[in-house]
Amino acid sequence: MVTFTAPDAQVAHSWVQAIQKKMFETGHTRPRKLLVFINPYGGRGKASRIYYSEISFLFQLAGIETDVIETTRANHARDYILEADLQTYDGVVCVGGDGMFSELLHGLVKRTQSDSGVCEDKENAMLTPCSLRIGIIPAGSTDCVCFATVGINDPVTSALHIIIGDTQPMDVCASYNDGQLMKYSVSLIGYGFFGDVLRESENLRWVGPIRYDLAGIKMVFSNQSYRGTVEYLEAYESNSSPRDNTRCRTGCLVCSESSERLREAAEECQDCQSDTWKKVTGSFLAINITGMSSACPKSQDGLSPTAHLADGTADLILVQESSTMQFLRHLNRHTNRKDQFALPNVEVHRIRAMRFTPEEFDEEEAIRRQKRFFGCPCGRTSETSIWNCDGEILNCAELSVRVHHQLIQLFARGIEDTSRS
Repeated sequence: MVTFTAPDAQVAHSWVQAIQKKMFETGHTRPRKLLVFINPYGGRGKASRIYYSEISFLFQLAGIETDVIETTRANHARDYILEADLQTYDGVVCVGGDGMFSELLHGLVKRTQSDSGVCEDKENAMLTPCSLRIGIIPAGSTDCVCFATVGINDPVTSALHIIIGDTQPMDVCASYNDGQLMKYSVSLIGYGFFGDVLRESENLRWVGPIRYDLAGIKMVFSNQSYRGTVEYLEAYESNSSPRDNTRCRTGCLVCSESSERLREAAEECQDCQSDTWKKVTGSFLAINITGMSSACPKSQDGLSPTAHLADGTADLILVQESSTMQFLRHLNRHTNRKDQFALPNVEVHRIRAMRFTPEEFDEEEAIRRQKRFFGCPCGRTSETSIWNCDGEILNCAELSVRVHHQLIQLFARGIEDTSRS
């Protein structure tokens, strides 16, 4: 904060007018009116306090007009976005966690497709990118999206990115089952371990956020694997790889040059008339698709440290059946910055689409699993897992996923590279 002292009020007023005029001339990306949603129940009920004590006066100082809505039920924000007149707004802001962000994501994408006459249920549909930007004021129990796009979960930092008008495009993954759209996601789509953890945690809601840790411990020791076939389309020829140690940072060239690269690759693909799907059949402890690093305070590098925010790809991580100790070793590497992919039972691919088909058990395998149930100290074993889609349950096993290039925009600039002085 810098304080300027003028000789009198008239001069001070003229300074303010001159500064504001210059800002509007050069800061054309700065928002002037925002639609703000507050989840008063998320993150132990701290969202309202954070907004009114730390954020709202900053918006007022910046001359930003706001319409504020405190949500009263699940999907309140999503439903409001689907019906409201949004033409007067320069962006929508959520004050809450990843669940609140997901509501805005689904509402905005669905509204944009409806206004554009695009049927989003069609798996091969070319979705229309959203013009309104999304701002995230982190105030939830989990704020993975904010952490992975800003580098810190700090409400004031996020508010300043909104005020300045920073723009960060983001890819979005769409999940389909039996030809029907299930969910959109920007972070994790997980089958096996992460699906089982989410399913188990639903039975432990009474203990609060620690339920995820308790469910995780239980699922690690159950060491449950699931047979099936993973098919995937590799990313178009690009200058990035999940193993190249190149991080997505502010001004990332891989993301900024991706539009032209994807257009050229799509034209070449039309000439060859076919896509080659690669196939992996096995017994998987975990199948994870992540469109970004999925970093968080507990895992500074995330599930896939070199995943990019806006290059039209996602990283597919396959963890094959192994011992409990081997799997623990893989999970531990998410926290100690060692290469979590440099293990014999783990493989990673940069993809643009994936489909998974679970294997149907014969009678012999069903009997074997039934016997395992009685001998397993961690309880039941299931024939199939479920999908964890950004913390929401997709109660199905068969799934296909497609990456949509730069479908949304955030008020952010990516994580700034602090390694260079």
